Amino acid sequence: MKGLYFFFFFFYEEITFVFQERENLPVTEDNFVKLQVKACALSQINTKLLAEMKMKKDLFPVGREIAGIVLDVGSKVSFFQPDDEVVGILPLDSEDPGLCEVVRVHEHYLVHKPEKVTWMEAAGSIRDGVRAYTALHYLSHVSPGKSVLIMDGASAFGTIAIQLAHHRGAKVISTACSLEDKQCLERFRPPIARVIDVSNGKVHVAESCLEETGGLGVDIVLDAGVRLYSKDDEPAVKLQLLPHKHDIITLLGVGGHWVTTEENLQLDPPDSHCLFLKGATLAFLNDEVWNLSNVQQGKYLSTYLKGCDGEVINWCFQTSVG
Repeated sequence: MKGLYFFFFFFYEEITFVFQERENLPVTEDNFVKLQVKACALSQINTKLLAEMKMKKDLFPVGREIAGIVLDVGSKVSFFQPDDEVVGILPLDSEDPGLCEVVRVHEHYLVHKPEKVTWMEAAGSIRDGVRAYTALHYLSHVSPGKSVLIMDGASAFGTIAIQLAHHRGAKVISTACSLEDKQCLERFRPPIARVIDVSNGKVHVAESCLEETGGLGVDIVLDAGVRLYSKDDEPAVKLQLLPHKHDIITLLGVGGHWVTTEENLQLDPPDSHCLFLKGATLAFLNDEVWNLSNVQQGKYLSTYLKGCDGEVINWCFQTSVG
C-alpha cells in the first residue's frame, strides 16, 4: 500500500514529492481509529511552521483533511464504531498521509460526517469551516445585528464565513479582488449588504465601511492579511489588494473585534492607543492552533468539531461548494 510523502530540504527550502510503500498498519488500539480514506483535500504545506517546530524528519506525509469510513476502533474509542462515516484533520506530526488507502488516527481528530454531504465536500471544507467558526464564534462572538467585514469574501474561507455570519443574523460587508469575485458575491442569498471592489486599488475600504455603518464602524473584521508599511515599501500586488493596518483600525467600531491572519502584525503605540480608546480587541487566527498535535491538542480540535457539529458540518460543508 503506497502513500504520498514529501522531502523538505530545510536549508534550500525545496520540496520533492515521492510515493512510498507503507507497511501494514499496526493493530488498532486504545483511542485510535483505522479509517478507509474516501477523499482527501490538498492544502498548502506550511514549511515555515514545520521549520519553526523543528520537525526535521526524512519524510512528511501529504494530505491532512480526510473523509472516510471507519474500519476498526481501539478498545478505548468512545465516539465511533465500524462503518461510521467520518471527516477530520490529521495532526502535523501524523505518520500517515491522507493520500493513502487506509490511515490510523486518534479519535479526537475526527467527527461524524452528515449523511447528505459527499466525501469530496466534507474533506474539501472541513479546514475552512473550522477556521470560520473559530473566528466568528470563539474569537469575535458574532451575534444578531452585528456588522461584519470579511476580506476576500470569494475565497473558500470567506465564502463559509459570510454564510455563517448570515446564519447568525449579522450584517455582512465583503471585499472582492476581481470582477469575477464581485459577481460571485453579488449572487449570495441572503444578499451581502455591500461588496467593495478593491481590484483597481481606487476604492477606500475604510470610507466604504464607515458610509455603510453610518459612521459607527463595523463590529467585527476578519482580514485576509494587511499592509504593514508605507506604499514605497510594499510589493505592488499587496498594495492593490490589501488594506493598510491603519484602515482596519479606522473602520473598526467601539468595542469591535479584529481577527487577523497576519502573523507578523506590528502595532505602533499610537495604533494601540486608538484600539484602547475604542475598547477594541485583537485576535490572531492561527490555522494550526487546534492541530499542533499530542493528545491534548487533539482534544482541542475535537471540542471545536463536536461543539459546532450542527452549524459547521451540516451548514457550512455545502457553502464551500455552493
